[in-house]
Amino acid sequence: MTRNVGGIDRVLRLVAGALLLALGAFGPLGWWGLVGLVPIGTALAGFCPLYPLIGVNTCRRAG
Repeated sequence: MTRNVGGIDRVLRLVAGALLLALGAFGPLGWWGLVGLVPIGTALAGFCPLYPLIGVNTCRRAG
């Protein structure tokens, strides 16, 4: 897996994932808040499986 998620993208994914998890735990989303694990996982791994399919790479240096 080649890294394809850059710095700002990673931070935004972590924030969005944490927000979804919080809305699931304390707000109206319920179990749907677990969807927040996906952006958190891709941010931590530095790889988004959708990006190669659509030709996107937000990482400055691949590899």
